[in-house]
Amino acid sequence: MRILAIGAHAGDMDLTAGAVLAQHVLNHDEVTLVHLNPGEKGHPRLHPHEYAKQKIEEATLFAQHIGAHVRFLPYHDGELEVNSDTVHEMTDIIREIRPAVVITHWKQSIHPDHAAAHYITEQALFYASLKWYERALPSHFVPYVYYADNWEDSEGFVPEVFVEIQPDAYELWLQAISHYAFARGEITRFPYITYYQALMQVRGAPKGFNRAQAFMVPPGDLHRRVPHLGPQA
Repeated sequence: MRILAIGAHAGDMDLTAGAVLAQHVLNHDEVTLVHLNPGEKGHPRLHPHEYAKQKIEEATLFAQHIGAHVRFLPYHDGELEVNSDTVHEMTDIIREIRPAVVITHWKQSIHPDHAAAHYITEQALFYASLKWYERALPSHFVPYVYYADNWEDSEGFVPEVFVEIQPDAYELWLQAISHYAFARGEITRFPYITYYQALMQVRGAPKGFNRAQAFMVPPGDLHRRVPHLGPQA
């Protein structure tokens, strides 16, 4: 199974869905992370050009550590737009990778790039599925779409799918996310790793899991407690 995780910034999907992605890699699925921009304007001291290089290196190390593929698109932090260029580029990526599962941001966020990433992905999924929408590659329909559990995207977010995180996947994610300086708490005072560690316990406990990552789904999809994303046995 192929899984495509589409984040506004390098680190977004790594934090919010990274343990699930690591678990799928361990289960021999093919995972690709796409970062629409590095998130290069979030460092209080480094110039954005320098921080972009650092974030790209960190995101590459994260992907290598869990055994995933990674791509970087040429957009800029705080300037992401929903337009024909971004939608067409994402449409082409979806048709090229042909995933069964796509994970991205929920649409309501305090960060405009996150909301833009949601709508870019939503439109690209639609156009990628249309047989007569002519691009270089043939159409592809993605049957499973999920929205990640991000503290910046919490308004209106309802956790509906709970994926149990196994200990080996959790440890792999914890090692991989530690490649990011911001996650280690070296850029801002927000304790990213600690927060998402605690969130996994909070999401897991009511479902009888030691740890879980939660996702919202498009209207009409089932609420469920699952061992992985995508089709269930």
